[in-house]
Amino acid sequence: MRNKLVLIALLILPVLIYLIFATATHNSLFLPTISRNNKELPKWKSLDGKPVSLINKITVLGFVGNDILKNEENLFNLNQKIYGKYEGFDDFQLVMIAQEGSEAQVKNLLEKLTRFSDNLSGWKFVFAKPNEIQSYYDAFKLHDNLNENLSTTKVIIIDKDKNHRGRKGKNKEGKNEYKESYNTNSAADLHNDMSDDVKIILREYRLALKRNKNQEDFRLHVKK
Repeated sequence: MRNKLVLIALLILPVLIYLIFATATHNSLFLPTISRNNKELPKWKSLDGKPVSLINKITVLGFVGNDILKNEENLFNLNQKIYGKYEGFDDFQLVMIAQEGSEAQVKNLLEKLTRFSDNLSGWKFVFAKPNEIQSYYDAFKLHDNLNENLSTTKVIIIDKDKNHRGRKGKNKEGKNEYKESYNTNSAADLHNDMSDDVKIILREYRLALKRNKNQEDFRLHVKK
């Protein structure tokens, strides 16, 4: 009986902590799933030659195409409103898909970003052919399309299991909402909706880690 009470306490405590400290403004303790088990990133070349993967990472995924300069202001917004807040999480990354041949533009962009962030290790750029970019984008079945430069101002959130996450269902006002992407052209969208949603998904995993640790602590306690 005593062991059961210990187990219940260990399992419930993280949930209570989560409820107390959750500060998201919309009606969800867990971020809804838009689509499951999406395609992994192909083995495209990255700027530093290292492999880039979605699995086991919380990813903000974007498509910047072949004209990085046009997306520069939007990427600055993303850096300031999202990356700057969560860069301390080792499993959090921003992955941007660019067209082959735009490597010099990306290097120039990153050089400018160093004025605002000391650590840009969470920024990942991969380079692909136009048809590969379009095919990969289409696989997500998003409502918006890429423009003629194979880019979009919208970014999406992908969890560690390659599930696309966003908003789906009733909000705090009781109104149905659906949000599959976030507009980097809108500082308000990033600062409010996206910042909240990234916070929620990071807390999901933090809660899961605490729960697993508590279960392990209980097993060790029982063995004694």
